[in-house]
Amino acid sequence: MSSLYPNRIKPLLIFVILVSVLPFIFNSSYMLSLFILIGIYSMITIGLSLLMGYAGQISLGHAAYFAIGAYTSGVLTVNYGVSPWLALIAGMLVTALISFLIGIPILKLKEHFLAFATIGVNVIVYIVLLGLTSITKGAAGLSGIPKLNFFGIPLKGELSYYFFVWGIVLMIVLVSLNIVYSHVGRVLRGIHDSEIATLTQGINVAKFKLHIFVISAIFASAAGSIYAHFMNFITPSTFHVLVSVQFLVMVVVGGSQSIWGAITGAFLMTMLGEWVKNTLPLFFDVGGEVEIMVYGVVLVLVMMLMPKGLLPTFSNFLKLKNKTKTLPVKEEGISYENEHHAGEKLN
Repeated sequence: MSSLYPNRIKPLLIFVILVSVLPFIFNSSYMLSLFILIGIYSMITIGLSLLMGYAGQISLGHAAYFAIGAYTSGVLTVNYGVSPWLALIAGMLVTALISFLIGIPILKLKEHFLAFATIGVNVIVYIVLLGLTSITKGAAGLSGIPKLNFFGIPLKGELSYYFFVWGIVLMIVLVSLNIVYSHVGRVLRGIHDSEIATLTQGINVAKFKLHIFVISAIFASAAGSIYAHFMNFITPSTFHVLVSVQFLVMVVVGGSQSIWGAITGAFLMTMLGEWVKNTLPLFFDVGGEVEIMVYGVVLVLVMMLMPKGLLPTFSNFLKLKNKTKTLPVKEEGISYENEHHAGEKLN
């Protein structure tokens, strides 16, 4: 924790306070469920922030690792009666192994080639989930997934699940901030800026890229397992490539080079998506997932107007505003100091 203070404690305190009071301000079952989903998505976007914003490695396939965690938990608990916690850990281990094996070849690719490769991984996982009907139940979905329990107490109500999920998010935030402000974080930023320059310093770039890729995949896997146990039902459509694109949009909109931006993006885009889905059909005859279109519009606007993302742009604006307030006001005419120097030159 030494790398987190002094000025980095303030955002953590604000985060804890907000998380603590939100469920009592918006205490309906619908809003609590929505906040739980935002917490689950935040686990994924934080991992993507580390991978993309800090290490500069794009991924359009993180819904694949979200799916691996969800289906590992679901299959083990439903088909084999494994404890939900053991199933969650198993999902993370399986995801770590798969992402490690996948990461070795695909992380040698750059930019759009890497993006296409990650899309390919997502498509493969999606097709496998649809095809293995004897295990995953295919398009019909896997139901009857049990709730998680906390020290033997089942997490049945939305409020208990809310605090559990956001407690996990807090743990992931602490881990991620320690990575960002450590030597590893400095290396990742170096890789983002210039891989060649980082290599010339004798740093094993491939190792760092692979490690952060696996970590981000594990975060997504944990989110998938928690999602499966919260919903009690999963289907392959939840883990489509478009879902990966949604995660990407959340990160970019919030601010890819900010852990807090990743959470902000997950919150804003999930709330916006729900609002559009519930409101737009009241005024227009629209069908399908119209919120995807809105995601696209928001992404284009943010990329054009605020390329660093909403939170970093807002933060920079506040810093600039505070800086201008602290600047001394200059009076008209020459200052006493300038008059003094002018007198010295004349003499």
